[in-house]
Amino acid sequence: MEDTKLISRITINPGICHGKPTIRGLRYPVENMLELMAAGMTFEEILADYPDLEKDDLLACLAYAVEVTKTKAIYPLAS
Repeated sequence: MEDTKLISRITINPGICHGKPTIRGLRYPVENMLELMAAGMTFEEILADYPDLEKDDLLACLAYAVEVTKTKAIYPLAS
């Protein structure tokens, strides 16, 4: 599936999860799914824990993260 179709699975609604990007309007923030992947969980493990999600939902989270991090300039975080 192409990235634009994948990213269309990511929705933003002020009434759901305080407006954070979620998967298909469900209460699964993209941030949480990315944290699970970063912690080393496989797609299969995540999908077993969240049976109403699909593999394309997880791919959509990754595609969304790529788009969000495309930037013209990078500024260091204050420490």
